[in-house]
Amino acid sequence: MSEWITVIPPLLAVAIVLWKREVILALLTAIFSSELLILVTNSDSSNSLAGFAIAGIERIVNVFADGGNTRILIFSLMVGALLAFMRYSGGVIATVNFLVEKGLSGNARRARFLAFFTGVFIFIESNLSVLMAGILSRGLFDKFNMSRARLAYIIDSTSAPICILLLLNGWGAYVLALIGGYELNDSTVYTLIQTIPLNFYALITLSIVLYTIIADKTHGPLKEAEKRQSKSTQSIELDIEPSKPRFMLVPLFVMSLSMVGFMFLTGNGNFIEGSGSKSVLYATALACIVAYAMMISTKKFSHKKMTEIGFSGMSELLPLVMIVLFSLALGASLKQLGTGIFISGLVAESLPYFLIPAVLFIAGGLISFSTGTSWGTFAILIPIGMPLVVNLGLPAPLILAAILGGGVFGDHCSPISDTTAVSSVASGCDLLEHVKTQLPYALVGGGLTVIAYLIAGLVMI
Repeated sequence: MSEWITVIPPLLAVAIVLWKREVILALLTAIFSSELLILVTNSDSSNSLAGFAIAGIERIVNVFADGGNTRILIFSLMVGALLAFMRYSGGVIATVNFLVEKGLSGNARRARFLAFFTGVFIFIESNLSVLMAGILSRGLFDKFNMSRARLAYIIDSTSAPICILLLLNGWGAYVLALIGGYELNDSTVYTLIQTIPLNFYALITLSIVLYTIIADKTHGPLKEAEKRQSKSTQSIELDIEPSKPRFMLVPLFVMSLSMVGFMFLTGNGNFIEGSGSKSVLYATALACIVAYAMMISTKKFSHKKMTEIGFSGMSELLPLVMIVLFSLALGASLKQLGTGIFISGLVAESLPYFLIPAVLFIAGGLISFSTGTSWGTFAILIPIGMPLVVNLGLPAPLILAAILGGGVFGDHCSPISDTTAVSSVASGCDLLEHVKTQLPYALVGGGLTVIAYLIAGLVMI
């Protein structure tokens, strides 16, 4: 059977999202269609075709077999509890008032800059970057009547590009492990450093974000979202009586500081080798405990009331947690089906050398978009790109940068990416609205990046 059928499940997911505007239905359809194709292509299978339904269910169940996946899901739920604690404590509105009074976010532009620079400074882990920037800025965006879609765009388009540029984090450790087995002209660390000025997508994306912040310009669906917000009086985070800023800032400080500590702890003293998924979960759990203790100490909240608040916050995020669950299951199913391998195999066909960086970037975008994972894309394409470097004498930093940028590009465009879902969680924005409003900016950045890699290929190869 033709390998082209391996792209059917992700295409079905995208088609259903565009048609029905229903992500969960799209993901479930893609999962079960992928399992059906796996069953059909397995000539040794003695199972009936009806077995694909059971296989789909088991695929979802097996997501929890991976500790990292389970931690992501638990972390996503705990974020809901933490957000609820900070909101009901009155800390959010108190922090907003404090920042405005001190002039740190006295106007809409400063509020946008706060979201951007929070994401820049917290480059340890992309989910933590998104989470911190989103939580800190939600109330300010309400205060200045800016849409949550705009906040989601800023934090999502800041976190991953920063993480892939400032590689003193889990991203850098992961990429170093992937390229460590190849005999390159320079050391793996120096090669990785040289990718920074060549990672055109990350640099262009950050430039576009700064343009929207400084010029206060929005375009396409995001502009429409801003217009709808300007006509709305909704103020989700500001409907609670203010208390003290510490009820928000202390848990956030504990979460950010403990995240660093847990990275050292999980890496046995080596920060770079620390586990991002473990650290962000432990840090979020600790922040929840601190927020709980602070609210209980005021004697305005009982344990029963705190439990109700925590579970109500979790319930608000349950639909997004289910999306993350199904996205992880779909990624595993597509990996077995061979979708990523097929797309990347197209790159291995005969090409003029100068086209290779641009084609690898496009392939990375397609794989990341269809599977919802940038790290999985790196794992597929680096074993293709690095042998090209070794055998054809191509510049390793350019090839590696194209692969890394392609993975982030597809991740930004994909409605089934866990990073996209976490950005929606952190900003309080509907997932489909976030995807729709961010897509034009990502496509413009991707188009400019293709041109940049074509020029770089002509100059450097």
